Amino acid sequence: MRTLQIGDDWLEEKEGGLARYFYELLRHLPATGTDPKGLVIGSARVAKSTGGRVVAFARADQSLLKRVYAARRAALAEIKLEKVDLIASHFALYAAPIADRLCSIPSVVHFHGPWCAESGIEGSTGLNARFKKFVEMTVYTKAKRLIVLSRSFQQELTNRYGISEDLIRIVPGGIDVDRFHVNVSRSAARETLGWPIDRPIVLAVRRHVHRMGLENLIDAAKSLVQNHPDLLILIGGSGPITNDLRRRVADLGLESHVRLVGRIDDVQLPLAYRAANMSIVPSQALEGFGLITLESLASGTPVLVTPVGGLPEIVLPFAPQCIFKDTSTAEMESVLNEVLQGTRALPTPEACRSYAVAKYSWPQIARQVRAVYDEAVR
Repeated sequence: MRTLQIGDDWLEEKEGGLARYFYELLRHLPATGTDPKGLVIGSARVAKSTGGRVVAFARADQSLLKRVYAARRAALAEIKLEKVDLIASHFALYAAPIADRLCSIPSVVHFHGPWCAESGIEGSTGLNARFKKFVEMTVYTKAKRLIVLSRSFQQELTNRYGISEDLIRIVPGGIDVDRFHVNVSRSAARETLGWPIDRPIVLAVRRHVHRMGLENLIDAAKSLVQNHPDLLILIGGSGPITNDLRRRVADLGLESHVRLVGRIDDVQLPLAYRAANMSIVPSQALEGFGLITLESLASGTPVLVTPVGGLPEIVLPFAPQCIFKDTSTAEMESVLNEVLQGTRALPTPEACRSYAVAKYSWPQIARQVRAVYDEAVR
C-alpha cells in the first residue's frame, strides 16, 4: 500500500509529540507492507537524511499562505508521480489544501488533538480558533477512518466535531523500547548527567505552556520542601511561559529545589528518565495520550499523572496509585508527600519497563495502524 503522509514538523529539526509519532510511524510502517512518503515543514536536510522518503515542502519561517500553497503543490506532485492508495493526515492545516483529492483518494486522519481548542486555552482569539476548526472540519469530514490515541480523544472527535464513533479507531501511541532501554544504575545515570547523587529527584519534561500544569507543580514544591528539604524537581523543556516559570520559582524562594534545565537532548533523554526517582505529568487539559508517560516507563521510572485526557488510560491498568485524584496543587502535594515518605508504593523499574514493552512497542502499534488503513481502502 502506497501512502502519502502529511505531517507538520520533522523530529530532527523540531521536537514535539506529533513529530515523534510521525517519525516513528514512518520508520515502522514499511515492515507492515506499507510504503509511506512523508511531507513536512523543514529544510532541505530532511530529504537528505531520509533518502527522499520524507521531504520538506516549505520552511517554518515562511508565511502561512506560502506554506499552504507549497503543501498543495508538493502533495499533488506526489500523487501525480506515483499511484497513492491512501492519504494520511497528521495535521489538518497542510492536508486541507488538497481537500478536493481527499474526496477521490481514501484518507485517514491521525487525530493528535483539537487544534482549535489548544489555541483557545493558550489565549488565541475567537476568530483564530474558528478558522482552525473550519480547517479541521474540512479534513475530518472527508476521512474514511480517524485514528485517535485514546478514548478521551475519541470523545473529543465526537463531541467537538460531530464525527461518528463508527469511523473512529483507537490506536495508542508507541515507544521505541530499544532507545529507552537504559542498562545503567540510577546513580550512574546521575553521574553522567552531573545530577546530585543523594537527593530525591522528580522530573517533568513538558512544553512550557499553561495547560501543562507546571505552575501547579512549582506551587506544590513550596509546601513539599518543608518536609523534604533535599527534594529536587527538575523541569525540562521550553516554551512561551519559561520566563514566567523562572520568576515563579524565584518569588517562592525555591531556586535550590526547582530547576528549569531547558531542553534535554534527545540522546540524553532516556538517561534523564533513568536518573530520576519518578517523573510527573501535571497536565491540566487536552492531554490526548501523553507519550512521555511511556518514555518514563520504558526507561524503568514510575510516572505520576493527573486524571486528564488519555493519561489515566495508560497508567490505570498498571499502577492506579500513580494517578492523582484531580489536577489541584493540593492533590499534587499530598501524593508526592506520600511517595517521598514511603507510604505510597511505586512500581519497580523492572515492572515499569515490562509493562511498556508488552503493550506499546512500535512494531505492534504500526500493525494496528495498517489494519485501519486497510479498512479505509476497502
